[in-house]
Amino acid sequence: MPDDGFSTPVTLEPPRGFFTARVDEKGRLKLPAALAEYLKSFGEDKVFITTLNGASARVYPIASWRQTEAMLEEPGEDATDREDVAFLAFHFGADSDIDPQGRVLVPTELRRALKLENEQVHLRCFKQRIDVMSAAAYQDRLSKAREGIDQKVQALERKGLR
Repeated sequence: MPDDGFSTPVTLEPPRGFFTARVDEKGRLKLPAALAEYLKSFGEDKVFITTLNGASARVYPIASWRQTEAMLEEPGEDATDREDVAFLAFHFGADSDIDPQGRVLVPTELRRALKLENEQVHLRCFKQRIDVMSAAAYQDRLSKAREGIDQKVQALERKGLR
């Protein structure tokens, strides 16, 4: 195959587990190295940071955000719901560059609404994005996940969970 001067980025496998980081006093989220490398593997140094649920932030590689945006723009019986989710995403969201230190700027209104300012946060890769949760939101989610966990695991094992 001839070299045409263009290369397709090779996306890394997403890192597993939760990571902790901080949003500093200037609103910059310092990504752990594994997460910064994962985002950069999409071939761009730009991300879109927003919330869709008002409880946690989402850091999307631009390519993934474009797919999400296209899905939200599709017509259908749930077009009003899609428009509402898009409205919220754009209200709180903004593009951000990944700086050479692996930091991204969390939009001011978003970090204030989610109480992320100058705080430790929990991060995970999920569905080609990085979820960002405050310590309180993380503990709430952990408690919810533990409710009825035995029954959840048993039901999923019947469906093939190993």
